[in-house]
Amino acid sequence: MSRAIQFYPKGVCCKQIDVIVEDGKVANVTFTGGCNGNLQGLSSLIKGMDCHDVIARLKGIDCKGKGTSCPDQLSQCLQSITL
Repeated sequence: MSRAIQFYPKGVCCKQIDVIVEDGKVANVTFTGGCNGNLQGLSSLIKGMDCHDVIARLKGIDCKGKGTSCPDQLSQCLQSITL
């Protein structure tokens, strides 16, 4: 089963996160805005990972005292898909 979602993060530099999940695993992630190189690297590293593992690793990561980060927002996006 495949599921695609557009997520609009709050409190971070990226403006949109597009995620495709197939059979509970991250198939593709694209960030619009933010730190391009870092977010491309993050997307590449989590490709093929189980969503629950990605959430566990990224949830709560903070960027510059904002209380959230692009990785944290991605974890929130994945939580909304996997619930």
